[in-house]
Amino acid sequence: MTTQRLPFPVPDERAHLFVDSFADVHDLVEDLVVPAGVPEAAATVLRTARELLRQSYFCYEISTVAVMHSLIAVEIVLRDRIPDAGKKPLHQLVKQGAADGILAARQAEYLDYGQQIHNGMAHGQTTHAAMPPAMAVPMVTTSFAIVTELCAAVL
Repeated sequence: MTTQRLPFPVPDERAHLFVDSFADVHDLVEDLVVPAGVPEAAATVLRTARELLRQSYFCYEISTVAVMHSLIAVEIVLRDRIPDAGKKPLHQLVKQGAADGILAARQAEYLDYGQQIHNGMAHGQTTHAAMPPAMAVPMVTTSFAIVTELCAAVL
């Protein structure tokens, strides 16, 4: 039996398209701090999304996973805020959240777009799963902002 040793991480060859070093990636996400008052389940997901963005330096495609993961945090908070959310899918939560005034129009628009990206990938309609980190960072930042705003509205 032979064992295969995985190599130590090296920068993805495309990483230089958006940063010069791993430290630069850290600088891109250092302001993504989970504020007090965010439920622990959502906070954990947001911290993971932030770390996924950092790791996209080594594997470009991970930035797409970070975006999808950040949407999970928004969904967790929406389920807490929307009465009778049950097992409704995110697009229904967004629609109900907008109708109930829980979500602002700009938040609902972002989440609709995020849901379209998610569905395209999950159902095989999107063939290219690599979202450039330059596009992913603002999307994850927006998820952080929506979670922050939704949780602040409760306090």
